[in-house]
Amino acid sequence: MSITYRKTEQGQTEIATRALKLGPRMRQALILVDGRRDDTELRKLIPPPADDTLQALLGQGFIEVVGISAAAAAAVAASAPAAAPPPPVTVVLTPAETRQRAVRWLSNALGPYADPINIKIEKAKTPDDLRAALVLGVNFVRQQLGAARAAEFEQHVGLAG
Repeated sequence: MSITYRKTEQGQTEIATRALKLGPRMRQALILVDGRRDDTELRKLIPPPADDTLQALLGQGFIEVVGISAAAAAAVAASAPAAAPPPPVTVVLTPAETRQRAVRWLSNALGPYADPINIKIEKAKTPDDLRAALVLGVNFVRQQLGAARAAEFEQHVGLAG
């Protein structure tokens, strides 16, 4: 079971400029992410808890998933229904915030496969257009990652409820 990560544009900028002042441990881990090493190799190079470090970099938008083995995909799919959904939170987002959250979430979860949906989200001019693009995103996530992750995306962008 292996997942391959690469630096996002934000991650590359952080390495080059240190603009976001990433801590030394996180920066070291970010440097090691090269798009070729899978998570098994990275765990050997990153001090424990390496999984937490990789998840933090992923969650903050410094790295993205570029490859996932069939065994990893099956394990994620098998474990998804067992995971308890997060408690509902009511947050009112502006359209710009919704766009940003949606694009970041999709990019982190699906990497370049999310680009066509992200373009539709970015081009949405009216609230109805944005909602339609987000619904496309939900359906795409459901097809690629399963119902649990689709529900997570809906909650993240404020469509659930």
